[in-house]
Amino acid sequence: MPTRKLKPDTPSRRFMSVSTFEEITKSKPERKLTTALRKTGGRNNHGRITSRRRGGGHKRRYRIIDFKRNKFDFSGIIESIEYDPNRSPRIALVNYDDGEKRYIIAPDGIKVGDKIISSMENQIPFKTGNAMPLGKIPDGLLVHNIEFKPGKGAQMARSAGSYARIMASEGGMVTLKLPSGELRMISENCLATIGTVGNKSHENISIGKAGRARWMGRRPKVRGVAMNPVDHPHGGGEGKTSGGRHPVSPWGTPAKGYRTRKKNKASNRYIIKRRK
Repeated sequence: MPTRKLKPDTPSRRFMSVSTFEEITKSKPERKLTTALRKTGGRNNHGRITSRRRGGGHKRRYRIIDFKRNKFDFSGIIESIEYDPNRSPRIALVNYDDGEKRYIIAPDGIKVGDKIISSMENQIPFKTGNAMPLGKIPDGLLVHNIEFKPGKGAQMARSAGSYARIMASEGGMVTLKLPSGELRMISENCLATIGTVGNKSHENISIGKAGRARWMGRRPKVRGVAMNPVDHPHGGGEGKTSGGRHPVSPWGTPAKGYRTRKKNKASNRYIIKRRK
């Protein structure tokens, strides 16, 4: 999954890099496991922009990913590794013993023909791609696709190259070190998948030109200091001014270092050490 630098045929290609896609084994998705993806262009039901910098982009179909891994005690074979335009890692098509097919996030090192299994009760091998409750996984192992609540589906450590480390287990709770550096306790009944998420080299890709961002559905970003006072707190002023105040969002929230987490949030008691 390395990246490939392009020849500087044009100024925009001088620093551009792309993935080699050498791990991809199938070009078209399993049609039954996809659904239409309707874009909003950042507009709400009144047609007004409520999410800035969105619009355009290549047409996509959404791949339905099995984040719950609730096909318990059925072993499955990795049938293909595929590209997913909706996320940074690759996805793997799993063909289970009973004939059902599902997509999962492709862990690092998984190959076509590998067997995986998910189980809540039985003891299964601590092998990359296998899913089991956090309470059954030994301390020190790396996991990804982690649930916040049992049965809800994975919400943590899902992007390319990410993982969490199991630090300790006590009193029905497991302490994890998350990708952000946060130490957090989670129920031992929550499912997690062994290993790290694949496509680690995703972070090394250089877009290279504005047009490539437009292909991804990202519109240009306008600096606040280039706006008028009615549009942004940094706007206005005679000549070129730099804002004249600490950096803030268009709605006045400080932009650098300000903690936005609520002080009385119920889940604060599960956080042992805050992220940096």
